[in-house]
Amino acid sequence: MGKKRRKRRRKAAAGQGILIGMTVAAVLVIAILAAILWKREPKTKPAAGNENLQESMGQTGESVQERESSMPSETAAADVSGSEEAAKSTEAPGDGEGGIPGREAEANMAAEVGSMEDREDPQASANANGEADKGAVVEVEALQLAEGENAQATLGIDVSKYQGTIDWAAVKNAGVEFAMIRVGYRTKVSGMLYEDPAARYNLQEATKNGVKAGVYFFSSAVDAQEAKEEADWVASFIAQYRITYPVAYNCEDFQSADSRQHHLTREERTQIACVFLDTIASYGYTPMFYASRNEMEGSAQWDMAKVSGKYKVWVSQYPENPFPQTPASTYSGVHAMWQYTSQGQVAGVKGQVDVNVAYFGYEQEAQAKDATPAKVVEANPEIGIRFTEVEDTVTAKQETNLRNIPTTEGSSIVHLLKNGENVQRTGIGSNGWDRLVYNGQKVYAVHSFLTTDLAASPAGEAGAFGQSGKDAEGGAGGGDVTYREDTDSDKVGGMTFQTVSEAVTARDTVNLRDFPSTETGNVVGTLRYGEAVVRTGISGSADTGWSRLSVNGQVVYASSRLLATSMDYKEQEKITAENPEAGMHFVAAAGTVMAKDGQTNLRTLPTTNEPSVVVATLTADMTAQRIGIDKDKGWTKLTYNGQTVYAVTNYLTVLE
Repeated sequence: MGKKRRKRRRKAAAGQGILIGMTVAAVLVIAILAAILWKREPKTKPAAGNENLQESMGQTGESVQERESSMPSETAAADVSGSEEAAKSTEAPGDGEGGIPGREAEANMAAEVGSMEDREDPQASANANGEADKGAVVEVEALQLAEGENAQATLGIDVSKYQGTIDWAAVKNAGVEFAMIRVGYRTKVSGMLYEDPAARYNLQEATKNGVKAGVYFFSSAVDAQEAKEEADWVASFIAQYRITYPVAYNCEDFQSADSRQHHLTREERTQIACVFLDTIASYGYTPMFYASRNEMEGSAQWDMAKVSGKYKVWVSQYPENPFPQTPASTYSGVHAMWQYTSQGQVAGVKGQVDVNVAYFGYEQEAQAKDATPAKVVEANPEIGIRFTEVEDTVTAKQETNLRNIPTTEGSSIVHLLKNGENVQRTGIGSNGWDRLVYNGQKVYAVHSFLTTDLAASPAGEAGAFGQSGKDAEGGAGGGDVTYREDTDSDKVGGMTFQTVSEAVTARDTVNLRDFPSTETGNVVGTLRYGEAVVRTGISGSADTGWSRLSVNGQVVYASSRLLATSMDYKEQEKITAENPEAGMHFVAAAGTVMAKDGQTNLRTLPTTNEPSVVVATLTADMTAQRIGIDKDKGWTKLTYNGQTVYAVTNYLTVLE
C-alpha cells in the first residue's frame, strides 16, 4: 500500500508571528510568492509545493563548513567533550478493536511524571539527527489516505518538556497547523516509564487553540512485551484527548554504550517497533514510525521493507539549506512527514523548536476515544527549567521574597524571608531561581539572594561580590550574582580554592573531572548548557583556572572558562550589529591568512546567523590580515580592505 502518487495542493501556512529574523525586503518577497503559490496547479513533488512554509518556520541555512566550525576547535578547547539516540501478541486490552484502552493498563504502568533533570531521558541524550547529506531530490510517495485525511501539505512542530510552557494561542496565530506532542518516554538505562511533564498541558492547550494534535513516544523497549506495554500506556493516556494526527514511535540513542537497547539487532529493533505500532493501530489511531534519514536509508538500522509498507514514515533530515531552498528530503523511501530543522523559531515557543512538513492534512479534528473530559491542568511552573536536586538549609542574605512560581512576572509573593529565618532548599534551577519549602508549601526565590551561611550577618552582606534585596526590586533575578566568602579556602593539587556558593552552567559542554587537571584528572561526567550545578570553589583566573563543583553530592572539577553563571547567557551574549563580539573572547593574533581550500566567506559578524552578512569571499591567492582569534568559538578576526571582518578559523591558513 502507499505506492500511488497523489497530486498535492500548495497551501500557504505562513503566519506573521513566526520569528525568523528576515529583512523587510525578504518578507515582502515571501508575501508575493505565497499569493502566487496559492493559485498554482498541484504538483507531484509535495515538498516543492510548499515554498511558503519554510519562510514562516525555518532558519536561514548555513554552509556545512561554517556550521561545523562554529563549535570549539579540537586543539583549542582541550576540555570540551565531544558533541552531544521475537514478537508477542499485539492484541490490546480494552473495548474491542479501536475501542477505549482498558484503565487496568494505565494502572499497571510505572509511569511517573518525568522531570527536567532526568538524565535517563533518551531524548536528552539522543544524537541530533541534523544531517548535511547531499543527494538528488527524489519523488516523495505517500501512503493511502486515511479516513478524513486529505492530500494538502500542512505545517507543524514537535514539542516536549524541553520547549517549556508554550503559548499555544500565539503558535496558532503564527500559522502552525499541527503539533506532534511527546506524551512520555522509557528511560534509557533503568527502563522506567515516564509521562512527559508538559504533555497534558500541551494536549489541552494545543487543541483548545485550534492546533491539531498528534503524539509521539520515546521508546527504549528491549522486547515485544515492553513495546506493547508502552503502546497500551500511550493509548490510555491520550484516550480523553482529540488526537487527529498520527501516534508516532520514536527510538533513538540505541547505539550509546549505556543504552539498554545497545545489544539489539536491526531485526529485533524493527520487530519491537512493529509491535508498538500494531498495538497503536488496534486502538484506532494512525501509527507512524520516526527515524533519521541515515538510519533508514538502505535499511541501515531499521528493516524498512517491514516498516514503510505498513505505517506512515516520519523522516528527520536537516539539510544545510533548509526547506524550501532544499525542496525535499533526500531519503529515497516512502515517507509522509519530514522534520527538516531543529532550529525553528516560532511565536509562543521560547528558544528553538523542530519544524515539520506533513504531506497530508485533516479537514476536521478527530474526536476523543473516551468522551470523559480530561482533567483541566495548569502550566507546570518548572517546565523549561532544569533543577539540580539538593537538600540543604538556607536563609536570606538580607531579605527576599518567596514566590509561588520561579519568576517575578505573574507570580504572587507568599512570604518575605529575612536573614536568620531558615527554610529548606530542594532544588537549584537553571534560570537562577531556587526551589524551597516554606510551611509545607513549594515556593521559589532568587538564588543569589540566599545563603547557606546561617550565621551570616545581614549588615554589609552584599559587599563587593554579592547583591541583596528583594527580588521585586532587583528585577527578575538570575544566577549571575556571585556570593563569595573570601575568608574560606582550601587547597587541592597545589591550587587554592576560594569558597563560593553559586549556580553555574556550561557555556556549551564541559567535562567534569575528579581532579583539577586535564592530564591527571579522570572524566567522570559532562555538564551541558542549561544544566545547573553548584560551584563551591574557584582557583586561579576566569580564563585559566578551575572550578570546584558539587554534582549529586560528588565533588568534581571543571575549567572555569567553560562555565557561566548566567543560565541564559547565550541570549544575553547574542551577537548583534551593535555588539558584534558579544560572548566572544578574541585574543590578539597576527599574520597574513588565505583560504585553506581556495575559498571562504568573510562576514560582518562572527556568526553565520542574521544579521551577519557575507561582505567578501577569499579565493585563490587573496589574503587578509589576522588581528584576533577566539579559540573556543572557532572564529578569526581580520582586516580586509580596511574593514574588520570575521571568518571561520578552520577554513583559513596562515602564510609562513
